[in-house]
Amino acid sequence: MAAMTAQQTRERILQAAVAEFGAKGYAGARTLGIARRAGVNQQLIAYHFGGKQGLLDELRRRWAEKQAGLVPEGATFADAFAAYLDATLDEPEWAKLVVWQALGDGVDGDGIGDGDGVADSTDSASGRGRSGEEEQGRASTPPADDDRLRQAVERTRARQRAGEIDDRLEPEFVQLLAHVLAFAPIAMPHIVQGIFGIDPLSGEYRRRCRAQLEKILTPRSVPEGARP
Repeated sequence: MAAMTAQQTRERILQAAVAEFGAKGYAGARTLGIARRAGVNQQLIAYHFGGKQGLLDELRRRWAEKQAGLVPEGATFADAFAAYLDATLDEPEWAKLVVWQALGDGVDGDGIGDGDGVADSTDSASGRGRSGEEEQGRASTPPADDDRLRQAVERTRARQRAGEIDDRLEPEFVQLLAHVLAFAPIAMPHIVQGIFGIDPLSGEYRRRCRAQLEKILTPRSVPEGARP
């Protein structure tokens, strides 16, 4: 029973951290605010996660784990995009955390804080005093995410060679377009609503995006000599 209670406490803290980071970013969030949202003693954050950095590390790990199992093997690009879009818009608070990181929140000078990271204060891990991240307002910088993005571009290029995606498009553009469509409702909800006239998180937005993306990406039947 005690172990279950501890697990429930961890989950409440993590859900509160998602909301706090999503609303204020890593730099603006404070463990006191997270504790208040979770309805727990602030010291429990240090006990379970070592501080704010540890919370962010666990959230990053969970986000990466969820993405890894998101798309079944053999799925089309459109299916993969739809799954990614659903995962993004179904949990907008998590998606806001990704947007904050992409904007440079939590960067200590070397790159965007995205992916796995390490705690930046041994004191926070041991629970002594205020954690270093509370003083600095910065997350430790994890390894760059460039490799994952480059691999996605290469997979898109392979789909073009297989005839699934129009090879007149640059694979980099295809990947960028997919990311923009997925995160625009999170980063620019008023613009999306103004353009489409619908709820940016709605099923209709998702259906229309997938349909239009498929039209753009589907190879066209063009005479061989007519291609640029």
